[in-house]
Amino acid sequence: MAKTVKPLPRASVKTAAKPAATIKKPVVTAKKKPVASGKTAVKKATPKKTIVKKSTTISSERAAKKPAGKKTSKDLTRYRCTLCGYIYSPLRGEPHNGIPEGTAFDDLPDNYVCPVCGQRGKGRIGKWGFEAWRPTRYLCSLCNYIYDEKRGEPHRGIKPGTKFEDLPDDYSCPVCAMDPTIRIRFGKVFKSGFEPLNL
Repeated sequence: MAKTVKPLPRASVKTAAKPAATIKKPVVTAKKKPVASGKTAVKKATPKKTIVKKSTTISSERAAKKPAGKKTSKDLTRYRCTLCGYIYSPLRGEPHNGIPEGTAFDDLPDNYVCPVCGQRGKGRIGKWGFEAWRPTRYLCSLCNYIYDEKRGEPHRGIKPGTKFEDLPDDYSCPVCAMDPTIRIRFGKVFKSGFEPLNL
Protein backbone atom coordinates (compact mmCIF):
# COMPACT_ATOMS: atom_id res chain seq x y z
CA MET A 1 0.00 0.00 0.00
CA ALA A 2 1.12 3.46 -0.77
CA LYS A 3 2.04 5.54 2.11
CA THR A 4 0.08 8.70 2.52
CA VAL A 5 2.29 11.61 3.09
CA LYS A 6 0.97 14.16 5.43
CA PRO A 7 1.36 17.64 4.18
CA LEU A 8 3.78 19.67 6.15
CA PRO A 9 2.29 22.47 8.11
CA ARG A 10 2.62 25.83 6.32
CA ALA A 11 5.19 27.99 7.82
CA SER A 12 3.66 31.15 8.98
CA VAL A 13 4.80 33.78 6.58
CA LYS A 14 5.55 36.96 8.37
CA THR A 15 4.52 39.93 6.42
CA ALA A 16 7.39 42.30 6.19
CA ALA A 17 6.61 45.68 7.49
CA LYS A 18 6.05 48.11 4.72
CA PRO A 19 8.76 50.71 4.61
CA ALA A 20 7.59 54.11 5.70
CA ALA A 21 6.64 56.25 2.79
CA THR A 22 9.31 58.75 1.96
CA ILE A 23 8.00 62.23 2.51
CA LYS A 24 8.98 64.47 -0.34
CA LYS A 25 9.91 67.94 0.78
CA PRO A 26 8.48 70.61 -1.50
CA VAL A 27 11.14 72.43 -3.48
CA VAL A 28 10.81 76.17 -2.94
CA THR A 29 11.26 78.07 -6.17
CA ALA A 30 11.27 81.83 -6.72
CA LYS A 31 7.87 83.11 -7.69
CA LYS A 32 7.73 84.46 -11.19
CA LYS A 33 5.73 87.55 -11.87
CA PRO A 34 2.89 87.00 -14.26
CA VAL A 35 3.86 88.06 -17.76
CA ALA A 36 1.31 89.68 -19.99
CA SER A 37 0.65 87.88 -23.19
CA GLY A 38 2.92 88.89 -26.04
CA LYS A 39 5.54 90.54 -23.79
CA THR A 40 8.88 89.17 -22.78
CA ALA A 41 9.87 89.07 -19.17
CA VAL A 42 13.31 90.47 -19.88
CA LYS A 43 13.66 94.03 -18.68
CA LYS A 44 15.16 96.38 -21.17
CA ALA A 45 17.65 98.83 -19.84
CA THR A 46 16.39 102.35 -20.47
CA PRO A 47 19.18 104.78 -21.29
CA LYS A 48 19.32 107.86 -19.13
CA LYS A 49 18.57 111.09 -20.86
CA THR A 50 21.42 113.54 -20.79
CA ILE A 51 20.40 117.18 -20.88
CA VAL A 52 22.88 119.42 -22.61
CA LYS A 53 22.58 123.08 -21.77
CA LYS A 54 23.42 125.39 -24.62
CA SER A 55 25.62 128.23 -23.67
CA THR A 56 24.09 131.61 -24.32
CA THR A 57 27.40 133.36 -24.73
CA ILE A 58 28.85 133.54 -28.22
CA SER A 59 32.58 133.68 -28.61
CA SER A 60 34.03 136.87 -29.99
CA GLU A 61 35.48 134.99 -32.98
CA ARG A 62 32.08 133.66 -34.04
CA ALA A 63 30.48 137.05 -33.55
CA ALA A 64 33.12 138.62 -35.76
CA LYS A 65 32.46 136.12 -38.56
CA LYS A 66 28.71 136.75 -38.45
CA PRO A 67 27.72 138.96 -41.40
CA ALA A 68 26.33 142.33 -40.50
CA GLY A 69 22.63 142.76 -41.23
CA LYS A 70 21.16 145.46 -43.40
CA LYS A 71 20.87 148.86 -41.85
CA THR A 72 17.28 149.99 -41.74
CA SER A 73 16.61 153.66 -41.19
CA LYS A 74 13.32 155.45 -40.76
CA ASP A 75 14.66 158.48 -42.64
CA LEU A 76 13.89 157.74 -46.28
CA THR A 77 14.51 161.27 -47.55
CA ARG A 78 16.04 161.29 -51.02
CA TYR A 79 18.88 163.63 -51.94
CA ARG A 80 19.76 165.04 -55.37
CA CYS A 81 23.18 166.10 -56.60
CA THR A 82 22.92 169.79 -57.52
CA LEU A 83 25.50 169.40 -60.29
CA CYS A 84 24.43 166.34 -62.29
CA GLY A 85 20.97 165.54 -60.90
CA TYR A 86 21.88 162.07 -59.55
CA ILE A 87 19.42 161.03 -56.86
CA TYR A 88 20.51 159.04 -53.83
CA SER A 89 17.67 156.96 -52.39
CA PRO A 90 17.90 155.11 -49.04
CA LEU A 91 15.48 152.53 -50.46
CA ARG A 92 18.02 151.60 -53.12
CA GLY A 93 21.36 152.42 -51.48
CA GLU A 94 24.50 151.80 -53.50
CA PRO A 95 25.42 148.10 -53.13
CA HIS A 96 28.16 148.45 -55.79
CA ASN A 97 29.84 151.03 -53.52
CA GLY A 98 29.37 148.98 -50.35
CA ILE A 99 26.33 150.96 -49.14
CA PRO A 100 23.47 148.55 -48.33
CA GLU A 101 19.77 149.24 -48.82
CA GLY A 102 18.13 151.25 -46.06
CA THR A 103 21.15 153.48 -45.35
CA ALA A 104 19.98 157.04 -44.69
CA PHE A 105 21.84 159.92 -46.33
CA ASP A 106 23.08 161.19 -42.95
CA ASP A 107 24.61 157.75 -42.24
CA LEU A 108 26.79 157.86 -45.36
CA PRO A 109 30.56 158.07 -44.73
CA ASP A 110 32.16 161.54 -44.69
CA ASN A 111 34.25 160.72 -47.76
CA TYR A 112 31.15 159.86 -49.85
CA VAL A 113 31.18 161.34 -53.35
CA CYS A 114 28.58 161.44 -56.10
CA PRO A 115 29.12 158.32 -58.25
CA VAL A 116 27.91 160.02 -61.46
CA CYS A 117 30.01 163.20 -61.20
CA GLY A 118 33.11 161.13 -60.59
CA GLN A 119 32.50 159.16 -63.79
CA ARG A 120 31.85 162.28 -65.90
CA GLY A 121 35.00 164.02 -64.68
CA LYS A 122 33.12 166.87 -63.00
CA GLY A 123 35.08 166.50 -59.77
CA ARG A 124 34.52 164.85 -56.44
CA ILE A 125 31.16 166.16 -55.29
CA GLY A 126 30.69 165.17 -51.66
CA LYS A 127 27.65 165.19 -49.41
CA TRP A 128 27.82 168.96 -49.35
CA GLY A 129 26.73 169.04 -53.02
CA PHE A 130 23.42 167.25 -52.37
CA GLU A 131 20.07 168.70 -51.38
CA ALA A 132 16.89 167.09 -50.08
CA TRP A 133 14.60 165.98 -52.86
CA ARG A 134 11.27 164.27 -53.15
CA PRO A 135 9.77 162.53 -56.20
CA THR A 136 7.24 164.40 -58.32
CA ARG A 137 6.45 161.65 -60.83
CA TYR A 138 4.82 158.30 -60.02
CA LEU A 139 4.63 155.20 -62.19
CA CYS A 140 1.71 152.77 -62.45
CA SER A 141 3.11 149.30 -61.78
CA LEU A 142 0.69 147.69 -64.25
CA CYS A 143 0.56 149.84 -67.40
CA ASN A 144 3.53 152.24 -66.79
CA TYR A 145 1.36 155.35 -66.84
CA ILE A 146 3.20 158.28 -65.20
CA TYR A 147 1.43 160.72 -62.95
CA ASP A 148 3.33 164.02 -63.02
CA GLU A 149 2.56 166.51 -60.26
CA LYS A 150 3.49 169.44 -62.50
CA ARG A 151 1.02 168.34 -65.16
CA GLY A 152 -1.75 167.00 -62.97
CA GLU A 153 -4.86 165.63 -64.69
CA PRO A 154 -7.07 168.59 -65.59
CA HIS A 155 -9.41 166.42 -67.68
CA ARG A 156 -10.25 164.55 -64.44
CA GLY A 157 -10.46 167.64 -62.27
CA ILE A 158 -6.96 167.36 -60.78
CA LYS A 159 -5.18 170.73 -61.04
CA PRO A 160 -1.50 171.00 -62.08
CA GLY A 161 0.80 171.06 -59.07
CA THR A 162 -1.34 168.64 -57.05
CA LYS A 163 0.95 166.43 -54.98
CA PHE A 164 0.52 162.68 -55.25
CA GLU A 165 -0.15 162.46 -51.50
CA ASP A 166 -3.02 164.94 -51.88
CA LEU A 167 -4.86 162.88 -54.48
CA PRO A 168 -8.25 161.54 -53.35
CA ASP A 169 -8.33 158.12 -51.73
CA ASP A 170 -10.41 156.69 -54.58
CA TYR A 171 -7.92 157.86 -57.22
CA SER A 172 -7.22 155.17 -59.81
CA CYS A 173 -4.99 154.92 -62.85
CA PRO A 174 -6.77 156.56 -65.80
CA VAL A 175 -5.25 154.21 -68.40
CA CYS A 176 -6.07 150.98 -66.53
CA ALA A 177 -9.60 152.25 -65.87
CA MET A 178 -10.16 152.81 -69.62
CA ASP A 179 -8.79 149.41 -70.67
CA PRO A 180 -11.55 146.77 -70.22
CA THR A 181 -9.10 143.84 -70.32
CA ILE A 182 -7.02 145.22 -67.44
CA ARG A 183 -10.09 146.32 -65.53
CA ILE A 184 -11.75 142.89 -65.76
CA ARG A 185 -8.61 140.87 -65.09
CA PHE A 186 -6.86 142.99 -62.45
CA GLY A 187 -9.46 145.51 -61.31
CA LYS A 188 -8.73 149.18 -60.68
CA VAL A 189 -5.18 150.26 -59.86
CA PHE A 190 -5.35 152.73 -56.98
CA LYS A 191 -2.67 154.94 -55.38
CA SER A 192 -1.06 151.92 -53.73
CA GLY A 193 -0.28 150.54 -57.20
CA PHE A 194 1.97 153.50 -58.03
CA GLU A 195 5.65 153.80 -57.16
CA PRO A 196 7.84 156.91 -57.29
CA LEU A 197 10.24 157.35 -60.17
CA ASN A 198 13.95 157.93 -59.51
CA LEU A 199 14.02 155.83 -56.36
